[in-house]
Amino acid sequence: MTTSNTKMIFEQSKSGRRAYSLPENDVETFDLTAQLPKHLSRKKAAELPEVSELQLMRHYTALANKNFGIETGFYPLGSCTMKYNPKVNEDIARMDGFMNIHPLQDPATVQGALKLMYDLQEDLKQVTGMDDISLQPAAGAQGEWAGLLIFKAYHEKNGEGRQRKTILVPDSAHGTNPASAAVAGYNVREIKSNENGTVGVEALKSALGPDTAGLMLTNPNTLGLFEVDIAEIAEIVHEAGGLLYYDGANANAILGKSTPGEMGFDVVHLNLHKSFSTPHGGGGPGSGPIGVKKYLSPFLPVPRIEKQEEEYVLNTDYADTIGRVKGYFGNFGVNVRAYAYIRSMGAEGLQQVSEDAVLNANYLKARLSKYYDTPYKQHCKHEFVLSGLRQKRKGVRTLDIAKRLLDYGFYAPTVYFPLIVEECIMIEPTETEAKETLDEFADAMIKIAEEVEEQPELLHEAPLTKSVRRLDEVVAARKPKVIYQK
Repeated sequence: MTTSNTKMIFEQSKSGRRAYSLPENDVETFDLTAQLPKHLSRKKAAELPEVSELQLMRHYTALANKNFGIETGFYPLGSCTMKYNPKVNEDIARMDGFMNIHPLQDPATVQGALKLMYDLQEDLKQVTGMDDISLQPAAGAQGEWAGLLIFKAYHEKNGEGRQRKTILVPDSAHGTNPASAAVAGYNVREIKSNENGTVGVEALKSALGPDTAGLMLTNPNTLGLFEVDIAEIAEIVHEAGGLLYYDGANANAILGKSTPGEMGFDVVHLNLHKSFSTPHGGGGPGSGPIGVKKYLSPFLPVPRIEKQEEEYVLNTDYADTIGRVKGYFGNFGVNVRAYAYIRSMGAEGLQQVSEDAVLNANYLKARLSKYYDTPYKQHCKHEFVLSGLRQKRKGVRTLDIAKRLLDYGFYAPTVYFPLIVEECIMIEPTETEAKETLDEFADAMIKIAEEVEEQPELLHEAPLTKSVRRLDEVVAARKPKVIYQK
């Protein structure tokens, strides 16, 4: 049966209905079309739905109830750090002095906002072990791109810009790493992992050469494993004349324990929407500040937020800058939320974040390793990977397991990534989940493993309880329908 809650808003529309009641207009009528070029004026009125206030509320409430988010359930999306966003951060970001300002105001009129960003830069210096920070990049991938532009500017300044055209990327890297390198104009060369799931030092040595601009690395890596040879890796990359880039997507595992600066990295980006609890998902918003060592500071984006005596200023006077990488000064509202999170947690709190994230991941790994293949046996950091190869031999794919998890009320983990693990299931519980939640998730995964043994055909039909059943994912990807048509 089709109800109003399952209809499109336009299907509920009926001429003459209104969801508002406004007082009579006491403002003089103004013909806007007379002030606009004709090609910008509508030939007919916009087609907007006409519904009552109650219909409007029910429609969007029903849509919200169908959605899944961190406030509605466990979100163990490996590599994405889907932690809870404290609501106090939202309240602070909506304070009048932060919400009702404009980036084109005179800096003298927004000193509070500039102070917050300056102080956030100082906090992130401590978190990363870097000498200078730019808050400008809008997301992690843009931070990667900006960092690689700094690589390029550095090598050009040293007269090696034409020579150093290759970026080395491990085979376990985030997909954005090679993409960012390509967009920045580099060639990409893959480095194979060793049997322990970390960068093979000998493979790295053989790949280094006079064309090497640098190495992009995540530590811990995308398998959730700490690169124990990181000091040696940094040394041999630098000896070859290259730079070392830290992908900060997994920084949730090392807060208060170590820093990219201590590991020998030259450039780092952080995902504020991951480690620092700002909103995540749905395409944004995000924030990907970059940090650099002192010798790379001249190349940072402008304007730079600086303190001159007791005044905060925007300085563009840097001859070697890579320029602006985003309009204005970054995603300010996201930065406010991250600042609130850092200040509310403090140094000890951030350290506990990592301790609890690592504890939660190892607890889940220990519970599930009896039922799913575990490619890497050593202790993990904040996330870990399983393999569904055992289940595949019974005719059940990792995708089937992910779909079945929806029936148990959980968002599925990342699947089939990293690519180096066949039938990969990648799980990151974060620090914000209680043990009871972890146990409920583990129980569901164990129950699914038992279902594979007893009735594998059940998983081929999953999800069984959702309003939308399994889609034809090939058609959805190749022939998407993203607009409503009557």
